[in-house]
Amino acid sequence: MITREESITKVKEHVKQENLVNHMIAVGAIMRGVAERLEEDQDLWENVGILHDIDYEDVGEDWDRHGLVSAEMVSDLLPEEGLKAIRAHNPRTGAVAETPMEIALLAADGLSGLVVATGLMMPDKKLASVKVRSLKKKFKDKSFARGVNRENIMRCEEIGIPYSDFLEIGLEQMKKVSDVLGL
Repeated sequence: MITREESITKVKEHVKQENLVNHMIAVGAIMRGVAERLEEDQDLWENVGILHDIDYEDVGEDWDRHGLVSAEMVSDLLPEEGLKAIRAHNPRTGAVAETPMEIALLAADGLSGLVVATGLMMPDKKLASVKVRSLKKKFKDKSFARGVNRENIMRCEEIGIPYSDFLEIGLEQMKKVSDVLGL
């Protein structure tokens, strides 16, 4: 199994945009927390989250290939369940998110954007200042962070994690990597 550090190194070999690297680290952190809650393999889930967008700069605007190429790029690093989750995080690949890991990746991908956007609205621009109630308020405001897929975030309930709990897990996990994220 690849380590977290090896996953981040691999990502940095292929992705130059710091914000995108930070996004993948954030998604990995959320995935670790979800795996802990569901009593799943935390290392595997975190690595899936970190590696899910590794192809982003390679595929450019070819969104039908995004996720497929990522899975190919890391096919020797993750088991098939992780590769399928990476393919399924983009519905345009034809892969459907059905398993807890696949659904969690969709939900974590969206939640990371909401948490970052909310953190940037804080006076000190720190995740330490963000509360779950702030996330709930921003979630309801459809004009806030318009690119965040709220339907995907709500899929957390399909894997037995209530929406409020999912927001709390995501926020707490992202706070653990806030120094890396610059938040």
